[in-house]
Amino acid sequence: MGDEGLKEVVGQAQEGMDKALEAFRREMGGIRAGRASPALLERIRIDYYGTATPLQQVASITTPEARLLVIQPWDRSMVTAIEKAILKSDLGLVPQSDGAVLRLNIPPLTTERRAELTRMIRKIAEEQRVAVRNQRREAHRRAERLAKDGLASEDAVRRAMEDLQKRTDRVIEHLDSVLQAKEAEIAEV
Repeated sequence: MGDEGLKEVVGQAQEGMDKALEAFRREMGGIRAGRASPALLERIRIDYYGTATPLQQVASITTPEARLLVIQPWDRSMVTAIEKAILKSDLGLVPQSDGAVLRLNIPPLTTERRAELTRMIRKIAEEQRVAVRNQRREAHRRAERLAKDGLASEDAVRRAMEDLQKRTDRVIEHLDSVLQAKEAEIAEV
Protein backbone atom coordinates (compact mmCIF):
# COMPACT_ATOMS: atom_id res chain seq x y z
CA MET A 1 0.00 0.00 0.00
CA GLY A 2 2.93 2.35 0.79
CA ASP A 3 3.14 4.54 -2.31
CA GLU A 4 -0.61 4.43 -2.93
CA GLY A 5 -1.31 5.43 0.66
CA LEU A 6 1.17 8.29 0.42
CA LYS A 7 -0.29 9.44 -2.90
CA GLU A 8 -3.72 9.48 -1.28
CA VAL A 9 -2.41 11.48 1.69
CA VAL A 10 -0.71 14.02 -0.59
CA GLY A 11 -3.75 14.16 -2.90
CA GLN A 12 -6.13 14.86 -0.04
CA ALA A 13 -3.82 17.56 1.29
CA GLN A 14 -3.61 19.15 -2.18
CA GLU A 15 -7.41 19.09 -2.41
CA GLY A 16 -7.72 20.83 0.97
CA MET A 17 -5.13 23.43 -0.03
CA ASP A 18 -6.94 24.10 -3.30
CA LYS A 19 -10.18 24.60 -1.39
CA ALA A 20 -8.49 27.13 0.91
CA LEU A 21 -7.15 29.02 -2.13
CA GLU A 22 -10.57 28.99 -3.81
CA ALA A 23 -12.24 30.23 -0.61
CA PHE A 24 -9.72 33.07 -0.50
CA ARG A 25 -10.39 33.99 -4.15
CA ARG A 26 -14.14 34.05 -3.41
CA GLU A 27 -13.62 36.25 -0.37
CA MET A 28 -11.45 38.66 -2.33
CA GLY A 29 -14.12 38.79 -5.02
CA GLY A 30 -16.57 39.86 -2.33
CA ILE A 31 -14.46 42.84 -1.34
CA ARG A 32 -15.21 45.67 -3.71
CA ALA A 33 -13.11 48.73 -3.43
CA GLY A 34 -15.74 51.44 -3.13
CA ARG A 35 -18.36 49.82 -5.38
CA ALA A 36 -21.56 48.16 -4.25
CA SER A 37 -21.83 44.44 -4.92
CA PRO A 38 -24.06 41.77 -3.37
CA ALA A 39 -20.88 39.70 -2.99
CA LEU A 40 -19.84 42.13 -0.23
CA LEU A 41 -22.46 40.49 1.99
CA GLU A 42 -21.62 36.84 1.24
CA ARG A 43 -19.95 36.28 4.62
CA ILE A 44 -22.84 37.76 6.64
CA ARG A 45 -24.74 35.13 8.62
CA ILE A 46 -28.14 35.79 10.22
CA ASP A 47 -29.58 34.01 13.25
CA TYR A 48 -32.66 32.59 11.53
CA TYR A 49 -34.70 30.69 14.12
CA GLY A 50 -31.55 29.47 15.87
CA THR A 51 -29.56 28.65 12.73
CA ALA A 52 -26.71 30.74 11.31
CA THR A 53 -28.02 31.30 7.78
CA PRO A 54 -26.34 33.18 4.90
CA LEU A 55 -27.98 36.56 4.27
CA GLN A 56 -28.68 35.60 0.63
CA GLN A 57 -31.02 32.85 1.88
CA VAL A 58 -33.25 35.20 3.88
CA ALA A 59 -33.34 38.30 1.67
CA SER A 60 -32.91 39.59 -1.86
CA ILE A 61 -29.97 41.90 -2.41
CA THR A 62 -29.97 44.39 -5.27
CA THR A 63 -27.66 47.13 -6.50
CA PRO A 64 -29.83 49.96 -7.88
CA GLU A 65 -26.86 52.36 -7.96
CA ALA A 66 -23.08 51.99 -8.05
CA ARG A 67 -22.75 52.84 -4.36
CA LEU A 68 -26.00 51.45 -2.93
CA LEU A 69 -27.13 48.00 -1.84
CA VAL A 70 -30.78 47.33 -1.03
CA ILE A 71 -31.62 44.34 1.17
CA GLN A 72 -35.25 43.18 1.06
CA PRO A 73 -35.86 40.44 3.69
CA TRP A 74 -38.49 37.90 2.75
CA ASP A 75 -39.66 37.92 6.35
CA ARG A 76 -40.09 41.47 7.75
CA SER A 77 -39.29 40.23 11.25
CA MET A 78 -35.69 39.60 10.07
CA VAL A 79 -34.90 43.30 9.46
CA THR A 80 -33.49 43.86 12.96
CA ALA A 81 -31.43 40.64 12.90
CA ILE A 82 -29.97 41.56 9.49
CA GLU A 83 -29.18 45.07 10.69
CA LYS A 84 -27.37 43.70 13.78
CA ALA A 85 -25.40 41.19 11.72
CA ILE A 86 -24.20 43.89 9.31
CA LEU A 87 -23.23 46.18 12.18
CA LYS A 88 -21.27 43.34 13.86
CA SER A 89 -19.45 42.46 10.63
CA ASP A 90 -16.06 43.86 9.70
CA LEU A 91 -17.51 45.71 6.69
CA GLY A 92 -17.69 49.03 8.49
CA LEU A 93 -21.10 49.85 6.97
CA VAL A 94 -24.16 51.21 8.74
CA PRO A 95 -27.49 50.08 7.29
CA GLN A 96 -30.46 52.44 7.09
CA SER A 97 -33.78 50.73 7.80
CA ASP A 98 -37.32 51.80 7.09
CA GLY A 99 -38.76 48.73 8.83
CA ALA A 100 -39.13 46.69 5.64
CA VAL A 101 -35.98 47.35 3.60
CA LEU A 102 -32.36 47.99 4.52
CA ARG A 103 -30.16 50.32 2.48
CA LEU A 104 -26.38 50.23 2.60
CA ASN A 105 -24.56 53.23 1.20
CA ILE A 106 -21.07 52.27 0.12
CA PRO A 107 -18.93 55.34 0.78
CA PRO A 108 -16.07 56.26 -1.52
CA LEU A 109 -12.84 54.95 -0.11
CA THR A 110 -10.97 57.26 2.20
CA THR A 111 -7.32 56.72 2.95
CA GLU A 112 -8.38 55.35 6.32
CA ARG A 113 -10.86 52.91 4.75
CA ARG A 114 -8.25 51.73 2.24
CA ALA A 115 -5.89 50.98 5.13
CA GLU A 116 -8.71 49.18 6.98
CA LEU A 117 -9.57 47.07 3.91
CA THR A 118 -5.91 46.25 3.38
CA ARG A 119 -5.59 45.09 7.00
CA MET A 120 -8.75 43.02 6.63
CA ILE A 121 -7.64 41.24 3.45
CA ARG A 122 -4.19 40.57 4.91
CA LYS A 123 -5.88 38.98 7.94
CA ILE A 124 -8.05 36.81 5.68
CA ALA A 125 -4.97 35.84 3.66
CA GLU A 126 -3.13 34.80 6.81
CA GLU A 127 -6.11 32.69 7.91
CA GLN A 128 -6.02 30.87 4.57
CA ARG A 129 -2.22 30.42 4.78
CA VAL A 130 -2.78 28.79 8.17
CA ALA A 131 -5.44 26.52 6.64
CA VAL A 132 -2.98 25.49 3.91
CA ARG A 133 -0.25 24.80 6.48
CA ASN A 134 -2.72 22.79 8.57
CA GLN A 135 -3.39 20.60 5.53
CA ARG A 136 0.33 20.06 5.13
CA ARG A 137 0.79 19.26 8.83
CA GLU A 138 -2.11 16.78 8.84
CA ALA A 139 -0.74 15.05 5.72
CA HIS A 140 2.70 14.87 7.32
CA ARG A 141 1.21 13.29 10.45
CA ARG A 142 -0.72 10.72 8.38
CA ALA A 143 2.37 9.87 6.28
CA GLU A 144 4.47 9.34 9.41
CA ARG A 145 1.76 7.05 10.75
CA LEU A 146 1.97 4.99 7.53
CA ALA A 147 5.75 4.68 8.00
CA LYS A 148 5.35 3.78 11.68
CA ASP A 149 2.81 1.08 10.78
CA GLY A 150 5.23 -0.33 8.20
CA LEU A 151 3.01 0.59 5.24
CA ALA A 152 5.54 3.02 3.70
CA SER A 153 9.30 3.38 3.83
CA GLU A 154 10.98 6.38 5.44
CA ASP A 155 12.44 7.33 2.03
CA ALA A 156 9.01 7.24 0.38
CA VAL A 157 7.58 9.39 3.17
CA ARG A 158 10.46 11.88 2.84
CA ARG A 159 9.94 12.14 -0.96
CA ALA A 160 6.18 12.55 -0.50
CA MET A 161 6.73 15.29 2.09
CA GLU A 162 9.19 17.10 -0.21
CA ASP A 163 6.56 16.98 -2.96
CA LEU A 164 3.91 18.21 -0.52
CA GLN A 165 6.15 21.09 0.56
CA LYS A 166 6.56 22.17 -3.09
CA ARG A 167 2.79 22.01 -3.55
CA THR A 168 2.28 24.02 -0.35
CA ASP A 169 4.73 26.67 -1.53
CA ARG A 170 2.92 26.94 -4.90
CA VAL A 171 -0.49 27.36 -3.27
CA ILE A 172 0.84 30.02 -0.90
CA GLU A 173 2.46 31.82 -3.87
CA HIS A 174 -0.93 31.84 -5.66
CA LEU A 175 -2.60 33.10 -2.51
CA ASP A 176 -0.04 35.89 -2.19
CA SER A 177 -0.48 36.92 -5.82
CA VAL A 178 -4.27 37.16 -5.35
CA LEU A 179 -3.63 39.24 -2.22
CA GLN A 180 -1.22 41.57 -4.06
CA ALA A 181 -3.70 42.08 -6.90
CA LYS A 182 -6.47 42.96 -4.43
CA GLU A 183 -4.18 45.32 -2.51
CA ALA A 184 -3.33 47.07 -5.80
CA GLU A 185 -7.05 47.34 -6.64
CA ILE A 186 -7.78 48.93 -3.27
CA ALA A 187 -4.84 51.33 -3.59
CA GLU A 188 -5.77 52.57 -7.07
CA VAL A 189 -9.46 53.34 -6.61
